[in-house]
Amino acid sequence: MSSSQIGVECLSKLLSAHVKIIDGSWALDGTDMKASFLTAHITTAQFFDIEAIRDHNIDLPHMAPSPAKFAEAMGEMGISETDHVVIYDQQGLFSAARVWWTFKLMGHAKVQVLKGGFPAWQAADQSVTEDIHSPRQAAYRPDFQDRMVIGMDEIIAGLDHDQFMIFDARPRARFHGLVPEPRAGLRGGHIPQSHSLPYTELITEGQLKSKDELHAIFAQTGLTPDKTVVTTCGSGVTAAILAFALSEIGHEKVRLYDGSWAQWGQEQLSTPISI
Repeated sequence: MSSSQIGVECLSKLLSAHVKIIDGSWALDGTDMKASFLTAHITTAQFFDIEAIRDHNIDLPHMAPSPAKFAEAMGEMGISETDHVVIYDQQGLFSAARVWWTFKLMGHAKVQVLKGGFPAWQAADQSVTEDIHSPRQAAYRPDFQDRMVIGMDEIIAGLDHDQFMIFDARPRARFHGLVPEPRAGLRGGHIPQSHSLPYTELITEGQLKSKDELHAIFAQTGLTPDKTVVTTCGSGVTAAILAFALSEIGHEKVRLYDGSWAQWGQEQLSTPISI
């Protein structure tokens, strides 16, 4: 698809078509976003529970699900790999990017994020509902893209060989270890050689900044088209916003560190840390 985003007006014209709409809301503070979804959502939208559709065999927050787990969940939601999927969240642009990235990880071609999310939809006086959509069971055939992810050991091995640029989406105070991490048992600081790029600097009014602005932001970091980028954050959610922004400007060599600081920063590990 030419863009990873879709506008409110364009989506409103597709509601009668076979587009599959997903509310991918999640909140770091534990707010029950599904409860809000049940109160009001876009017609036919279904809730993608990041905490449920994940790898439960790994003791890290909301790690990406296995292809089999994802296929099972999508089948129950009536989604096939050929469907046009549109994702939004209730914050504007936050966890929707993580759900978008998960679909891309599974090889899904036609997936977009709603510009401005649910707030933009409501601001445009588009209709909402509390009715629950009951889809027909579907078959989903994933095509797992293993080069979209990277593990801790591969990062450690690559640090001394200038193999990639690492961008950290956390606030700068956390990047520099000036404030405690929100999760217990984690050291402060960042992965050596990584660049601080808070996800909030890529967003305006609940959506990505313009392509020109994004190009300028990444150019200031020294990023060149040939470089592989590794995105990281606290637990893999806002790292997906960086990956989403890079997709919008056509940078294809992007790998997300799913364990992120929830893994790297663990007190019992001897992973190298910079302040």
